[in-house]
Amino acid sequence: MNILVVRLGAMGDIIHALPAVASLKQIPGARIAWVMDPRWIPLVEGNPDVDEIVPLNRRDWNSVRECWSRLRGEHFDVAVDLQGLLKSAAVIAAAGADRTVGFERGQARESAAALFYSQKVLTKSVHVVDRYIELAVAAGAANLRRSFWLPHAAPEGSLPKRPFVFCCPLAGWRSKQWPREYYVELADRLAAAGYPLVVNGPEGARADLDSITGAHAHFSGIGGLVDATRRAATVVGVDSGPLHLAAALGRPGVAIFGPTDPARNGPYGGTFTVLRDPGAITTYKRSEETDPAMRAVRPQAVFDALIPKLTGEVAE
Repeated sequence: MNILVVRLGAMGDIIHALPAVASLKQIPGARIAWVMDPRWIPLVEGNPDVDEIVPLNRRDWNSVRECWSRLRGEHFDVAVDLQGLLKSAAVIAAAGADRTVGFERGQARESAAALFYSQKVLTKSVHVVDRYIELAVAAGAANLRRSFWLPHAAPEGSLPKRPFVFCCPLAGWRSKQWPREYYVELADRLAAAGYPLVVNGPEGARADLDSITGAHAHFSGIGGLVDATRRAATVVGVDSGPLHLAAALGRPGVAIFGPTDPARNGPYGGTFTVLRDPGAITTYKRSEETDPAMRAVRPQAVFDALIPKLTGEVAE
């Protein structure tokens, strides 16, 4: 059974899709091809649940043409759109699968995407991971796997020798980011308790991370991020890919949420304490201003939530 999965990005969404893909792989004779943006391929390379990775860089016409050619050259029994956008639905249409599965019109991120599905699914779950699994069930999965395969990676950059707290201050939307000055205060509090704060990002974020005085700046790609997350004693995160990576790896930590709903998009698996201001207003509108609900979560509250996890980690 040839199965096409479309989830182009981003990091957190790719990670959230892993259990659905693992569940699809349990279908007898299943062969899984996954279309994704090349940027996120390191998260999936070597995954035993994925037989073929089909890169699609929509900004590169040669990549689009090659993807189209590969999809048209194969026969797919079913195609599953985990993204629910017109761009992902267009990939589903290009593949010409016998059956296409996606979200019901009211749940697709772009309602018109549902026009491309022969089977529209009204999911009942709250969390994105479980919604994806419901789509996998509709496609034929019966033996469900709520597991996250993630690669082992080589170290990049320098990390402290003693137990450290790890965080990635950046997020795709400015409104989901915690104020930089709060990281400075948290770094001071952690240093006084004997734990360095490591702030991670790509090389292009050097000026941003260097502004967080008192923290240890760590620059890496995806591989170095995976390695550092595995090594961390605890993790502090916002609603972004690195937080969901840490949760998928089973690391303990504290998640700071503001405009987005942690019930739907929060860390999956129960190893994180979620902090969110009771007055937070849920919205998925992207903004270039830090959401007031993010500012309402103070460094002292994050520090207080981290300490029990740190002492527990060191005791182990």
